[in-house]
Amino acid sequence: MRSTSHQQRAHLRVLNRKKRPRRIWAAAVAAGAVAAGLLSAPAASARPDPGTPLTTMSITSPPGGSDARVLIFYGSAAAGDESPVVNAGIEAIERIGLSGPARERFKVEATDDASVFTSATRLGRYNAIVFLTGGGDVLDPAQEAGLESYMEAGGGFVGIHDAARAEPYSDWFTGLIGARPAASGPTAVQRATVEVGDRQNPATRDLPLEWKRADRWLDWAKNPSGTVHTVARVRESTYKPGAGAGGWDHPVSWCRDYDGGRSFYTGMGGTVSSYDETDFRAHLRGALLWTTRLAQADCKATITANYRAERLTRPNQPGQNDQIGEPHGLVTAPDGRVLYIGRGGADSSRPVVTDWNSPDVGKGKGQVHVYDPRTGKVTLAGELTVFGNKGGGDELTKVEEGLLGIELDPRFEQNGWVYLHYTPHARLDRDRRTAERRVSRFTLDPATDRLDLGSEKVLLEWPVQVHSCCHAGGGMTWDSRGNLYIATGDNNSSGFSGGYSGNNPQPSYKGVSFADARRTAGNTNNLNGKILRIHPEPDGTYTIPDGNLFTGKETAEGGGKTRGEIYVMGVRNPARIFVDRKTDVLYAGWVGPDAGEPSPTWGPAKYDTFAAITKAGNRGWPYCMGDKQPYRDRNLPDPSKPLGWYDCDHPKNESPNNDGLVNLPPVTGNNIWYSPQGGGPDYPRDANGIPSYRKEEATYRLPWLTGGGQAAMNGPVYRYDGSSASDVTWPSYWDGKWFVGDFYDADQPRNAVLMDPRTLGDGGLPVHSESLKKIVPIGNDGIKNLMDWKFGPDGALYVLDYGRGFFTSDAKSALWRVTYTGGGPTPAAGRLARGTAQ
Repeated sequence: MRSTSHQQRAHLRVLNRKKRPRRIWAAAVAAGAVAAGLLSAPAASARPDPGTPLTTMSITSPPGGSDARVLIFYGSAAAGDESPVVNAGIEAIERIGLSGPARERFKVEATDDASVFTSATRLGRYNAIVFLTGGGDVLDPAQEAGLESYMEAGGGFVGIHDAARAEPYSDWFTGLIGARPAASGPTAVQRATVEVGDRQNPATRDLPLEWKRADRWLDWAKNPSGTVHTVARVRESTYKPGAGAGGWDHPVSWCRDYDGGRSFYTGMGGTVSSYDETDFRAHLRGALLWTTRLAQADCKATITANYRAERLTRPNQPGQNDQIGEPHGLVTAPDGRVLYIGRGGADSSRPVVTDWNSPDVGKGKGQVHVYDPRTGKVTLAGELTVFGNKGGGDELTKVEEGLLGIELDPRFEQNGWVYLHYTPHARLDRDRRTAERRVSRFTLDPATDRLDLGSEKVLLEWPVQVHSCCHAGGGMTWDSRGNLYIATGDNNSSGFSGGYSGNNPQPSYKGVSFADARRTAGNTNNLNGKILRIHPEPDGTYTIPDGNLFTGKETAEGGGKTRGEIYVMGVRNPARIFVDRKTDVLYAGWVGPDAGEPSPTWGPAKYDTFAAITKAGNRGWPYCMGDKQPYRDRNLPDPSKPLGWYDCDHPKNESPNNDGLVNLPPVTGNNIWYSPQGGGPDYPRDANGIPSYRKEEATYRLPWLTGGGQAAMNGPVYRYDGSSASDVTWPSYWDGKWFVGDFYDADQPRNAVLMDPRTLGDGGLPVHSESLKKIVPIGNDGIKNLMDWKFGPDGALYVLDYGRGFFTSDAKSALWRVTYTGGGPTPAAGRLARGTAQ
């Protein structure tokens, strides 16, 4: 029976103490379903017909009167006294209804009498209905039809925990809930961590990013992600999920607009103590505010069907690059135009010269195209003659030079300035097999979309070795203070170190090493393997802003051993970088070496890496990777023999190819790293802090990640513009989320992650991850080889698909656009209810 405190609040609810006689067939079938595990796979056709005629009720739309009311239904298929969890839930919801400002309060009534669902007059009084009920068949067909009519009229529904086991034979109710529990799952109360990914929904915006709590956690027969909007997930690594474990994507609370109404479900609330938690009551309160129409929420943002991916460019005409070159980067203009570059690989009809004796060796065309959304037309804006067309083959044949990066001046609308990062063929030294990399400024004619090649102003240039491929980098980006960031690769092969640390000092061509990244990325006096930061000036020169890693005037170790342009050192191949101009945090991703497995002798397997960078620093390559996992040193006279492990806190560059400082800045741990074995691999460490690097001992700290071929493609941080009139803009749910992806689309990442701002600059792991593989579609007919992605001023996502070959463009090379079609938050402003001061 109810406690006295409940009875004293009887004026707030209708309590039907008399137990309804259960339909014999319903009780028997429900019991059988539990025994057979059928609750995990409901089938509408399995439900027997009890002979009750269905009626169509006319319910006022939207349901609920001038004062908001909530009905709690706690009917159960099982006989016996009410559950203590039900009592605790009713009491908690009553308290919630009395809390907050008057405009957000509501009256609460509770009943276990399902006949309420066949009375249009009674049902139409309630803004929302809460199912706080155990499993089994709790409604007959007419009653379920009444609930359907209620939702169709615009009603609200909240299901809590075991409500997912109710109405096991109803496909409609399965849709209302969103998912069914698996046939087997953990039954014990366990403490676990909930990742609260939606920071705007009223049910989650005030909760901790990582919410640690105890409950009975449900496994799902089918993961509902993509068909519902998940607001929180439970992290399976923090408890024992049992045989029905779903992996890293384990939704625990979600919502969606359903059948004309609003439905919210949480798998939490399976214990009495849940309802005493301040945070859990806040979670329920937010769910009730939305479902009662007292507040708006976006419950559409992660539903796959609300996104549309369309290819914008056609295949090139035969023998031409009229639509696209070998895709390598894009940027969006304030007026909506998209400028994208082709690195320099030729189409199949053009010659590829690989003979170093030929003056045309590697000569290619780095192309700039402009897509105009107003006309849907593409213009070839200009072509630079670049070194970068040597085709495929091994690392002593192919190159990755060419036209590597593009950015627009912050005042592009006024001055038309375009910055290009490229390798001019005219500066190639065929004898020494070196070249020059440069960043230049050009002017684009806005009337014709033509690049004035004669307007070039060379800002910055530096030497690169081109005897051996690879890892040229190339991305560029601006911060809010007008500083330009330039990503440069280490231009070295890892093939001479077994795919581990690129630290073999021996191979060289005419005195220039092509396998020692200590000459480049680990060298404080070399601009390769870095992220540079400069401040371009109107006259085509640049200055060095305060706060870079070096001033260029350091006197340590004799002076003259640093470059002031260096903001970040120790990166291998940072093809894509992005600065969030709201925070000026730099986001970068870079490709790792080639070792397929970790080695207790040499160190970690290939790690592709992403980092959120809040200040100048050393990101480790070729000394350390991941969360400061060191490599083993090697040196002359026999680089096949290991020496000591590198010290990530006190790295030293003792390479004979180093002309910079020996004593380097300490390594900062990175936020995301992944190998062929999984995401965020970590190992037990010995007394000196050296990981075991034994594959069987690995712990994977980022289970949503896997690798393989691996080519990290950093993406943007989305910022929602509430003033935009665009009807395709991505919703505000994504605001502040960081997009990380990979060139490949199999098991590799294509995710939006949520970071904790307190730890992101110190290598803190992402708090939450959302898969984008159904929104930015993978597969041969989708965006299979992601080369670059950025949001435009219309709030749509623009994506370059590289194509299906290498060092060329083909019929699949294309510019795509991914738009949102789901509409705004619900309910509409004109259908919002008002609360009642009880």
